[in-house]
Amino acid sequence: MKRKDFLKGIGIAGLGTLVPLNKSQAASKIFSRSLLPANTCILIPAETAGPYPWDFSSTPSMFRQDITDGYTGIPMNLLLTVVDINNNCTPIPNARIDVWHCDKDGYYSKFTVSSWLGSQNHVNDTFFRGIQITDLNGQVQFQTIYPGWYPGRAVHIHFQVFLNSVLSATSQLCFPDAMNTQINNMTPYSAHGQNPTTNANDGVFQDMNNTQYQIANVVANGSGGYDASLTIGINMPTTGIIGLEPETGGQFKLQPVYPNPVSESAYIPFVLKNSAHVKIEIYDVNAKKILELVNAKMDSGDKKILLDLNKTPIKSGNYIYQVTVENENGNFRQSKVLTIK
Repeated sequence: MKRKDFLKGIGIAGLGTLVPLNKSQAASKIFSRSLLPANTCILIPAETAGPYPWDFSSTPSMFRQDITDGYTGIPMNLLLTVVDINNNCTPIPNARIDVWHCDKDGYYSKFTVSSWLGSQNHVNDTFFRGIQITDLNGQVQFQTIYPGWYPGRAVHIHFQVFLNSVLSATSQLCFPDAMNTQINNMTPYSAHGQNPTTNANDGVFQDMNNTQYQIANVVANGSGGYDASLTIGINMPTTGIIGLEPETGGQFKLQPVYPNPVSESAYIPFVLKNSAHVKIEIYDVNAKKILELVNAKMDSGDKKILLDLNKTPIKSGNYIYQVTVENENGNFRQSKVLTIK
């Protein structure tokens, strides 16, 4: 299978976002601070997607961790953690997160926008947009910059969360006013001066009773940049939306690998509705195929395939395992995340 076919297949399913192979120690630390005390979490307030959303779910190159496209600014690592508010803040794996924000001068990619430097056409650009899939900790991390500002808005980042291809949340995160003031005194942001729009008088964030749950935790990371984190509480239903597996066409049911994380061996279980040709492949986060585990004709029924790391060593990290089923009804594909310890 070609790289573009792999990415397109899992992208349409809403499971195509690639996760970082190794999280930094700084990211782990800010995750521990991002959860609210005493195992409590809050439903993320819904906000408008704004005038500049763009659907990249079928664009392979947008499933990425680094979303800068070479654009400059103060570096920022953004860690987002998705949790289930109905289940003691349990992390939600395999959720797709789309993010987008403006550059240091207030311009968005994919649109013609007016900001500090006049009208600029960025229709053919993709800077500061990206998609990822949450890992077993319900986390994704993006490498970006601290966003700039434009008249009428406080500094912010847009995001959407999809569960099994179905939109579950649209919201925005903001930053502490004091941090915005600090950043706007620094080069290159100081060229535009201080933003007169604070979170309290911003049209989106002015309801501070809710906005408190949208303010990112931001700390300097000692490398000339910042680490920012936010916990996104999702009202995850116990039946219905999460049970849907639309990309399989009802032809098979891919169940979670167990145990996961994997130390020595694990099983990939699935159920075939009809006899079919089955292929199981494992890919790294750059969509490079690491292993073809199965490529064979199988009868209908319950199946489980052994992944034996003693026979096929794979270094530690996050991987995508993909099951492709081909029968008289067509070709069907689904992917999930596994972690090698």
